[in-house]
Amino acid sequence: MTVPPELSLSMFRSVFLLILFATVVAAGEKIEFFATKLDSNLTGVHAGGDVVVLYGDYYLSAKEAIFDRNTSTLELFGNIVAMKGADYFAMGDYAKLDAKNKTQLFSPFFMLDRSTEVWMSSLEGDAKKKDFSIKDGMVSGCDPNDPLWVLYFSEADYNSDTRWMDLYNARLNIYGIPVFYFPYFGYSLDNRRRSGLLVPTFGISSTEGIYVEQPVYIAVENNWDLELRPQMRTNRGEGLYGTLRFVDSNDSKGALRMGYFQEKPSYAEQFDLANEKHYGFDLDYADYAVLQRWTGWELPGQSGLYADVSWMNDIDYINLSSNDDVNFATSNQVLSRVNLFYNEEDVYYGMNFRYYLDLNKKSNADTLQNIPTARYHRYMDTYFGEHLYYTFNTVVNNLYREQGKNAVEGIVDLPLTLQTSLLDDLLLLSYGARFSGRYITFSGEAPPSNVISKGEYRTGLFGRIYHVLDAGTQVTRGFDGFVHTVGFDAVYTKAGVDDASGYYEDKKEICSRPDAGSNFECDFYTINEIEESLDMKFSQFFVDGKGEQILYHRITQRLSFDRLNERLSELENELDWRITPRISLYSDLFYNYDRRTLSKTLNSLRYGDGAFNAGVTDLYESQVTEDGIAYVNYLTFDADYRYSRRYRYFGRYAYDLEAGVKKMAEIGFSYSKRCWKFGMRYVENNRPILTKNEASSVFDRYVYFTVEFKPIGGTEVNYKLTNALDGS
Repeated sequence: MTVPPELSLSMFRSVFLLILFATVVAAGEKIEFFATKLDSNLTGVHAGGDVVVLYGDYYLSAKEAIFDRNTSTLELFGNIVAMKGADYFAMGDYAKLDAKNKTQLFSPFFMLDRSTEVWMSSLEGDAKKKDFSIKDGMVSGCDPNDPLWVLYFSEADYNSDTRWMDLYNARLNIYGIPVFYFPYFGYSLDNRRRSGLLVPTFGISSTEGIYVEQPVYIAVENNWDLELRPQMRTNRGEGLYGTLRFVDSNDSKGALRMGYFQEKPSYAEQFDLANEKHYGFDLDYADYAVLQRWTGWELPGQSGLYADVSWMNDIDYINLSSNDDVNFATSNQVLSRVNLFYNEEDVYYGMNFRYYLDLNKKSNADTLQNIPTARYHRYMDTYFGEHLYYTFNTVVNNLYREQGKNAVEGIVDLPLTLQTSLLDDLLLLSYGARFSGRYITFSGEAPPSNVISKGEYRTGLFGRIYHVLDAGTQVTRGFDGFVHTVGFDAVYTKAGVDDASGYYEDKKEICSRPDAGSNFECDFYTINEIEESLDMKFSQFFVDGKGEQILYHRITQRLSFDRLNERLSELENELDWRITPRISLYSDLFYNYDRRTLSKTLNSLRYGDGAFNAGVTDLYESQVTEDGIAYVNYLTFDADYRYSRRYRYFGRYAYDLEAGVKKMAEIGFSYSKRCWKFGMRYVENNRPILTKNEASSVFDRYVYFTVEFKPIGGTEVNYKLTNALDGS
């Protein structure tokens, strides 16, 4: 049907006349009215029908609105919706807004925060400027028609600017059943940094008793914050851990973690612990323009300082830092590193500090440290049309320990490489001459020695030159749907001339043996013998049309011409294969010709389709030792199944097949809805400890329960059963 133009214009005028408009100014703010019925005079404005009011950053709608010009008050009646920006809106049957005093009153009161979907309801609520005050109400993040959980309160304060909620005399009800009472409860409706209490953690252990941890978060300034985590284990002791995070410039930031735990004497005696006090610290720091900041110089290059420093008196400093030690790596070897460097286009200067901490030892006074190492590196340069390549490296090591012999070692390395290609770049040839030299001098007292050299350490000099010839080729061909690349490389190494004196000459015989690692006189002997050999490598790639790798395959083999070594070293075969878009296989195998067996294998098979992901990995290794052949066989399995948007199931398992010991096991599930999340998991974990006599381990079994009420937070409760194991 076609409407005549004159009729369409008549209909438009009729609709336009139904929407009436009025504007008033109160307390310096403009209030706009839109309604189907509107009466405006000297005393006020009366709007009826479908009313819309624009007031500051409020958008209000109601059945009726009355504005009094004398008192600057606005009253709304019937089906009120008050929206403030995009953050929240309030609903009620009656509202009163005082433009002069900046106050609002809603009755009954219902407010919804859109970003978090948290709602609040009461018989009445009032606000002044940014602050809301609500009496005898309830708050929840669940469906208002059938909420799983509700917090009832006698009084609440909410600041719409800071978005912080304070509840007083709060009672938590789950399905209408009271479960907890809070004299005070405060939480945030956004993720801005602010001081306050974090989510507590509770647990119970058959040996440690009741566990309680209540973190405290302190955020006074924008450039730092502090998290304190006091904890109590009723049968074991008390402790305090803390983390200070800071940003000290536009180019640097760091974090300092410290902790202390005091054991009860009865617990330390029961488990024969080496220490009743456990303490330590961890420092992470990065500065991406350290020299420019410290010196104020306009340096053209790049400088940096990176620190990863850890120290602790024993491994329980890590074990006690959390009640969930499954998620912490409990290695007995701790390495601290500090790296300082300056990098230009042609050269690199660096200084590295390395500090090793063996937590199996009661003292590390005899542990050799490398503090510091100074480096100079000249980047590769070319001559003769990019046929001759050279670089230059210098390293100075300060090898130090509190008890025992110390040394300062200097190393110089100068590799020269002559390179060309033949057969239209199909064959690449190169010859390399590698020059190197060392100097070492000693200080300190060495422990007694019963070897022929009587433990003497003479200043040493060492020089070497050897040769490397490399020939390689690589061919690529495209097929329908994929590209295949095949490469072959052969590297021939020829020992040249070695010249040694002092320490390097005295210790060569004993430090070149396979068991030299157990001899303290070889602590500073890091020279590897150059054997005449041929290293051959075959590799191939399959890449699909999207550029994604389908298969990578590599085979390497060393052929030795040295009469003291086996003719054929171990054959390595590596395979990385994406069998299907969901199934992948990784395998790395080493075959020993002398023993006619696989000496090491690493196999991993994984499946993943988004909903279900699983993998199994097996590590097997056999090594020849003085006591015979030592075997390692370690199996791990993990799976994760997301049944639906709400349900998730997961599990992990690790087993030492050779020792017949379960290392770790975990199985659990989680259920998540709009307003709450619940999870449960059972965990078994074998963790190391330090006893008075030796390193040992403890086998823990946990049951974890996690409850989270979105978005106000939650907690984790666990039960732990501990068994002591034999030392290892």
